[in-house]
Amino acid sequence: MTTSHQPQDRYKAVWLIFFVLGLGTLLPWNFFMTATKYFTNRLDVSQNVSSDTDQSCESTKALADPTVALPARSSLSAIFNNVMTLCAMLPLLVFTCLNSFLHQRISQSVRILGSLLAILLVFLVTAALVKVEMDALIFFVITMIKIVLINSFGAILQAS
Repeated sequence: MTTSHQPQDRYKAVWLIFFVLGLGTLLPWNFFMTATKYFTNRLDVSQNVSSDTDQSCESTKALADPTVALPARSSLSAIFNNVMTLCAMLPLLVFTCLNSFLHQRISQSVRILGSLLAILLVFLVTAALVKVEMDALIFFVITMIKIVLINSFGAILQAS
């Protein structure tokens, strides 16, 4: 095909399609990776709710005096990054393999649009849960389930 016979993309539809697919595949993982500090702090705070006044005094002292140690991290916040990576990569591997069977049974447009919609819904749940107070273990489990779901649908989207 010569340069004079190239199809014209007047409305930048091809660019828009690739942009949306890029958002659908890269952005969900980056939401959790860049907000690691939020998740670990939330796990620390919700696990230490009973000693809230003591912790705030110690944190204030630590900010004023660098020789004062901050309170120890909770076990959930300490393992958050490792479990998050495991919950992200295993579904990615499994659903990429399963997609070789899914493509014969489910149409490509349903897989792509369904995956994008599911990722959007999980993101909306994540955004809504920012304002909801809950126990550290429950928050940890819900967050890991959201990561599994996002990466499962992301694998289907990427392999479609």
